[in-house]
Amino acid sequence: MAIDPRGADLKRYLQEDPGGPVVMLNLLRFAEGGRELYAQYADALSTTFLPRYGGEVLYAGSGSTPLVAESGQDWDAVLLVRYPSREAFSHMVADPEYQQVTGLRTRALTEAVLQATTAW
Repeated sequence: MAIDPRGADLKRYLQEDPGGPVVMLNLLRFAEGGRELYAQYADALSTTFLPRYGGEVLYAGSGSTPLVAESGQDWDAVLLVRYPSREAFSHMVADPEYQQVTGLRTRALTEAVLQATTAW
């Protein structure tokens, strides 16, 4: 299952940039013990990297009973994170200091969706 964006994914993400801010939808499924690892990652993200790159968490919450979903489409957590641009997000994930903590996220998850969204 996909967890982390790959180089080709990031290249396409930047090529399709319509300009302006981007809100990243994060759908997360935790491994056993993953919530604690993800909490460590989220702490580093919110105290260091989001301020550094102009990002902000708009919403973070636990998943609940899905009302409309196919089997297996329920998620443990949902996050919405706003970045001033796709480029800002790309610079963050390329930051060597960020790369030292992103392993926490990788180990915390068994599956994830990371989708860029733009306002209507």
